[in-house]
Amino acid sequence: MYDLTGFQRDLLYVVAGQDEPHGLAIKDELENYYEKEIHHGRLYPNLDTLVDKGLIEKGSRDQRTNVYSVTRRGTREIEARREWENQYVELE
Repeated sequence: MYDLTGFQRDLLYVVAGQDEPHGLAIKDELENYYEKEIHHGRLYPNLDTLVDKGLIEKGSRDQRTNVYSVTRRGTREIEARREWENQYVELE
């Protein structure tokens, strides 16, 4: 996970937090978080990068809609990241 950009990490977290979201649902979540528009030219290439790295899978809901889900490897990477963060940040 160390080689992901912050945006890619956020994409991974959004996919992991939803049940097979489609691209526009992911886009909406990130636009709410970032409080600005996320362009398709930024969203989909970064989703493809996460697929290529084996962190998420891309499937089809229908001929026009792709859905995404986190892989076991993606879940392990998120857990490892959380453990690493917890070494440095304590929340009460």
